[in-house]
Amino acid sequence: MTKYLISFPGAAMDVPVGELEAVGEAARAVVQEAKDAGAWVFGGGIDESVPPAMVDGDGTVREGTYPQTAQLEGGYSILELPSYEAAVEWAAKFAAACRCAQEVRAFHYDPIS
Repeated sequence: MTKYLISFPGAAMDVPVGELEAVGEAARAVVQEAKDAGAWVFGGGIDESVPPAMVDGDGTVREGTYPQTAQLEGGYSILELPSYEAAVEWAAKFAAACRCAQEVRAFHYDPIS
């Protein structure tokens, strides 16, 4: 089976403040459904209050990130699924719960992960 990344940028969520709790409950329900189905691997939202850091091979740490990932934020789920079509079905469930479109990407197969 293939692992799929289903994600969205934080700015894609345009939810009125009064409805945010309902969105969270709906998203957690989809996560629980994925867990119950045995598809859930990992997921969560990027904590935007913690700044990114770059770590070199020698352990040197500096603030910042790669230019192309400077806007990395939002929610991420990794599911292990039998097909791309199944990933699209799960993405639709997350899209409905989070009220925003979801991006689907497949991971390369890795026999030890």
